Amino acid sequence: MNTQINKYLIIQFFLIMFVTSCTTSSKQTEENNIQFDSIQVDETYHLLGNKENPNCNLQLHFTYPSQFSNQETLGKIQKDFILSYFGENYEALSPQEAIKQYKEDYLNAYKELETDFKSELEKKSDLPIGGWFSYYEMASNEILYNQNNLLSYTVNFENYTGGAHGSHAYTNHVLNLSNGNPITEEDIFVENYQDSLAQLLVEHIAKQNNVENTKDLENIGFFSIEEIFPNGNFFVDDKGITYTFNEYEIAAYVVGATHVLLPFEELQYLLKQESPIAKLIKK
Repeated sequence: MNTQINKYLIIQFFLIMFVTSCTTSSKQTEENNIQFDSIQVDETYHLLGNKENPNCNLQLHFTYPSQFSNQETLGKIQKDFILSYFGENYEALSPQEAIKQYKEDYLNAYKELETDFKSELEKKSDLPIGGWFSYYEMASNEILYNQNNLLSYTVNFENYTGGAHGSHAYTNHVLNLSNGNPITEEDIFVENYQDSLAQLLVEHIAKQNNVENTKDLENIGFFSIEEIFPNGNFFVDDKGITYTFNEYEIAAYVVGATHVLLPFEELQYLLKQESPIAKLIKK
């Protein structure tokens, strides 16, 4: 009998320890009740309608929120997705109208090159001209976090319009699904956070590049480290806050975009206790 009691007590002890450890180490998680649809475009046009001539290629993959419990909030969120992906000229349109209009505008703008292309052909120069008239544009967006009334997503954009190389850009967004509003740095950080946050960013960039002295970043393509500051281009997930600095923003083109994850445990002293992301922070 004593042996059975001891076994029972031991089992109960470990069960309590297991439950306690789960309670103290986990973060609260709530899935958002939102659904998404997507539209794709892959369109090619050759100058003067001749397949032997240079062409443009437009590839779009647009994901957008299609259903949500609050229709007013859904409208605000859709507008944010359209604005971030297509620009302010399209924000009043529906997702379907926006992508259709954007495609037409892109192709029409490319067709305006046909007069210059004809002129170059008439010169009968031995220099190749195809590369200068070969354009492309690719864009997509990706949902990065979708829990706890927070929605983080990024828009990836790449294009080429002649010249030495194309361009790439990442723009991050965080939305508060309780009201549909964008979440800004001022919503989550305490006052006068900029200098401390900038220091953390520089330190993490140095670590990512295996540089012990942050000043040495300037020897591998980064501009002045004193000019690296929070730029508002961030997303949030359960790990922390990730900042993105695009080409030429803090470094030369060859360095590319710089993505910097700042874990919550390093940011706690800079975060407002009642911020929209409070549920993500491990207590």
